[in-house]
Amino acid sequence: MNYRHAYHAGNIGDVLKHAVLARLITYLQRKDKAFRVLDTHAGIGCYDLTSEETQKTGEWQQGIGKVLAAEIPADVADLLAPWLDVIRKENPDGDLRIYPGSPLLSRRLLRKQDRLTLTELHPADFKTLSNLFAGDHHVKTIHLDGWLALGSFLPPKEKRGLVLIDPAFEKTSEFADMTEAVIKGWRKWPTGTFALWYPMKEASAISRMHREFADAGLRDILALELNAGKSGPDTRMLGSGMTIINPPFTLMGEMKGVLPWLCDVVHQGPGADWSVKQIVGE
Repeated sequence: MNYRHAYHAGNIGDVLKHAVLARLITYLQRKDKAFRVLDTHAGIGCYDLTSEETQKTGEWQQGIGKVLAAEIPADVADLLAPWLDVIRKENPDGDLRIYPGSPLLSRRLLRKQDRLTLTELHPADFKTLSNLFAGDHHVKTIHLDGWLALGSFLPPKEKRGLVLIDPAFEKTSEFADMTEAVIKGWRKWPTGTFALWYPMKEASAISRMHREFADAGLRDILALELNAGKSGPDTRMLGSGMTIINPPFTLMGEMKGVLPWLCDVVHQGPGADWSVKQIVGE
């Protein structure tokens, strides 16, 4: 697998990831107390959909392109508004050219008291990321392996917030690395929210990760899936999942409203489905 962000911006994986991320941040805003978002695999932060990389794959056309072109029911529109409003503001003329990645989406949703920490290991991507947020005192960009960030920056001084984990899945060990790092991070910050994104290509690896979380004592774990079709180890990515540790109590109900509609919009054939499952109770 290879999931470097620049080639896949705005695709069906981003649709799930960013819809959920926006809901998580919106929930944190219910209290005035400051919070921090830690994005461990930040990428470049913002993507030009006319660039060579995005034009090479064109995946955004099957993801955010379809979402913005669809008629959205009022109840779903309310839940997606924090995410889609950011995209629309980045494209004021109405033509979709700029897609905000997780870092820029998070930044646009922060209040004056909130903070954002971004880590990125790829040298060129880090340079682009740091230039994007240069001079922004709400954002700290760090050239660092995302797995090390979980050991270095938790718990945050705000004691509130979330960790977004979205690795490139370029290595076969990525699920094992994520499992180990999250368990260590959770032990340092057991009250934090951890949001893990992954492609739906290795069902056994996902199940193993969930078992290891449970065996390590993690509780309150929610798993979400959005599939445009049937994915497998030897197919292109047609779906993705997210595991949320310590999710807001509102998230399950919200996703049961949002995911069926998103599935109808982005479906590409047999195997299109969605799911919301409580993996481990509180």
